[in-house]
Amino acid sequence: MTPIREELSRFGPDRCDSMSVDEARAWCAALARRRGENFSVLSVLVPEDRRGDFAALYGFCRWADDLGDEMGSPERSLELLSWWRSELERCFDGRPRHPVFTALRPTIERRDLPMKPFDDLIRAFEWDQRRSRWPSWNELLESCRLSADPVGRLVLMILGEPRDASRFEPSDRICTALQLTNHWQDVRRDLLERRRIYVPAELSASVSDFESRLERTAQQGFAPDRQFLESFRGVLRECVDRTWTLWLEGEALLDRVDARHRALLWLFCAGGRHVLGQVERIGYETCLVRPKLAKARKAWLVLKALWMSRRARKGGERGAGAVAAIRASGASTAPGAGSIAA
Repeated sequence: MTPIREELSRFGPDRCDSMSVDEARAWCAALARRRGENFSVLSVLVPEDRRGDFAALYGFCRWADDLGDEMGSPERSLELLSWWRSELERCFDGRPRHPVFTALRPTIERRDLPMKPFDDLIRAFEWDQRRSRWPSWNELLESCRLSADPVGRLVLMILGEPRDASRFEPSDRICTALQLTNHWQDVRRDLLERRRIYVPAELSASVSDFESRLERTAQQGFAPDRQFLESFRGVLRECVDRTWTLWLEGEALLDRVDARHRALLWLFCAGGRHVLGQVERIGYETCLVRPKLAKARKAWLVLKALWMSRRARKGGERGAGAVAAIRASGASTAPGAGSIAA
């Protein structure tokens, strides 16, 4: 994998090598395949005539994310995110330059995509550079509204789903839940590598010296302060329980989209829900360890999604079946979680 700092020497503000549309879409597809996502964004579940669009969207999100997280300083990230917005504006003006936007321009035209969701994503990454702590749960949700929800809406637009609240609203719940799940999975890494704590301050206010004790625990990789660890587990459990509620509120989406798209959307939901179940199963101790999906579990979920896709093509995946499947996919055996996750 080529680090983005090296890529910027060829595709940055000072120099931006040009590519044809076909070359740029192939470049984005290669980027999507070599990154270590839980599930490939270009799997066989993606309609063949939409894979180039998915690759271009992934390229935009990946670059925006890396410009925000991998530049070494908030000041440099803000500078480059401003440049990224100017490249976005060039793209919507019909003058794409960067390979991501050369690949994205045909998608924007064919799928009639608006600029706002893309700009919202850039705003979210800029917001991350200006703060390291979120005071309240509602402010964290507002952050997810910019950093996660636009991706779900763009995916639905690319798939050709009707653009209405009955689909967008549950999609927003799912995307927010997925983003929050990533935060609870990455508590230790976000603190040590990015100096960010996504656990809202209002939920940890009862724990004295929460930030300094969390940092000591994360740095040492074990729990020298057992009292703090118990308190942390209680705080994170509250975060996880609230996230399960969002997952449940998003379930309606699967019965509102075209049957041909359910397996693809189900797979991303199932992966996120299983990760959240893993957070529960390790006792909410993500200040010490990072849970992740085992390869065998990933393979099982992919096979199940393929089976669902085959049923959908035959007209068999209808009505409540999709919801029942996602509920089963996220079931957790953690104490106290069954009533929410099952």
